[in-house]
Parts: sequence; structure tokens; C-alpha cells
Amino acid sequence: MAIRVMQIKPWKLETEDRPGALADALAPLAEAGVNLEYVEAYAHEAEPGRASIFVYPITGRKAMNAASKAGFKQVSESPFVLVEGDDRPGMGQRLSRALADAGINIHGVSALVIGKKFRVVFSFENPQDAKKACRVLRRVAK
Repeated sequence: MAIRVMQIKPWKLETEDRPGALADALAPLAEAGVNLEYVEAYAHEAEPGRASIFVYPITGRKAMNAASKAGFKQVSESPFVLVEGDDRPGMGQRLSRALADAGINIHGVSALVIGKKFRVVFSFENPQDAKKACRVLRRVAK
């Protein structure tokens, strides 16, 4: 089973929760030709009217300038881990069980399958948990 595990550093924008906020935030990146692999956006339940948007990857001067101008900031101490590989029945349970057995709490998860490949982005409460999760998840891949 081929699985790739890596800690990622997305860029984050805090914005108002309103129609068009996501499209407006992504417009400068699209105009700069940035090819995003991961976008996550959500409204804050505890702060009505506020939202967060995460994007990845932002690499190269042009992309970084566009992201900065749009108000995105790089997450310096990243609690995000990207896992991708060949899809199999029960893969999500297997990955989450390995993390649970290692005592790692999953803060958030976004997962999808396209064709025969899966991609999951886990977020954790802190960068230390993300580093530990990488080690645990790499063992699952063997």
C-alpha cells in the first residue's frame, strides 16, 4: 500500500463570513495562476460573522505576493498533515485508529477519494501532535 505522509504549511486568511468571501479571497490567487491542491473554509461558530480560509500550496514569489496581497498569512507552526495514497476500504478508520492508539487527538479532518486515490488533511491541536502523527501514519503505510 503506497501512502505519502507530510506535514504541510498552508496559508490562512481570517475574514468575514458573507456570500462571496471565499470567491473574493481566491480571486487574486487565480489571477496569479496559483494552482491550489487544498482549500478549506469554515465559519466560526463561536464568532458569528467570522470565517477562516486555508490554502495550500503557496510557493514561489508570484504566489506568495498574491497571497500576501489578498491578506493570507503563512501558518508558521503548522498542525496540518497531508496523507495520500491508494484507496482501500476502511482506510479512514485505519488511519484514525492509529492516531487514537497513539493518544493523538484529531482536531479536524478533510478527506476525499478521486478514482483509486485518497487524500486526507488532518489538523491537530499543535505542531508537536502533527509531527508525532507523521511518524505514526508513516508506520501505517508500511
